[in-house]
Amino acid sequence: MSKSSGRQTLHGRPSRPLAQGGAERTSLVDVAEDALRRWLATGRHRVGERLPPEQELSGRLGISRGTLRTALGRLERSGEIVRRQGSGTYVGRAAGGRLDEGLEKLVSYSELARRRGVGLELAELELEELPLGPELGKLFGFAAETPATTVTRVLLVDGQPGAHMHDVVRPDIELPGPAALRRTLERGKMVLDVLLEQGVPVAYNKLNIAARVLTGTEPVGKALELAETTAALEIEHSTCTADDTPVEHSTDIFLPRSLELHVVRWLEDVPPVPAIVRADRS
Repeated sequence: MSKSSGRQTLHGRPSRPLAQGGAERTSLVDVAEDALRRWLATGRHRVGERLPPEQELSGRLGISRGTLRTALGRLERSGEIVRRQGSGTYVGRAAGGRLDEGLEKLVSYSELARRRGVGLELAELELEELPLGPELGKLFGFAAETPATTVTRVLLVDGQPGAHMHDVVRPDIELPGPAALRRTLERGKMVLDVLLEQGVPVAYNKLNIAARVLTGTEPVGKALELAETTAALEIEHSTCTADDTPVEHSTDIFLPRSLELHVVRWLEDVPPVPAIVRADRS
């Protein structure tokens, strides 16, 4: 077996050269790469979001654009960023076949899947006009017997049953006809996508998150093809306009392998990239 002339790192890149005495010597590119990786790891910029331009980043880091480009090239090879000619630099695809949901922003699950490269498919779909019932009638301000468009479906996440969703749309919201709505949902769109495409002025949603135990004998467990009792995450939310008018209510149940929730909390006035002191190359 032939011996390699240099050691390899986790990403398959040659390791940093050794200084006298066997200690690793840190180059300015190494320092820039580490600082950028730590910055991306905070989650302030989400997957698919555009990063500041190179001129701005190099100024914040105190390095030349050439050094910055070399560091960005390393992150691009590892998939941590994506560079698009004439467009800019974007946060790369995160690892793992699940949706990564930050609670700071209202983003459609279909958009989250696109950003992370997760395959999202519709397994089952029921479109019905059902009475609101007392609770949703009170939420929307309609009589309990008022019919409303109700969407129930199972989503496959990377080919496996991952989520059961039940959406009810406010009765006076204008939606596409049943056939068109079905085609839209079958293409992987969410009810939130439909509302936005219809021009509904969605502003925010209020949600409750709870743990739930599912069995393979109950309807949701059967729909998700559970063979044994499984812990799941239930998210109940109401989507509202800026004047607090609820336009949709949803109860979504995710299996653990399908959704990761997190909240990022920032101190005030934190610089987006820590300053870098030029590495000592002596």
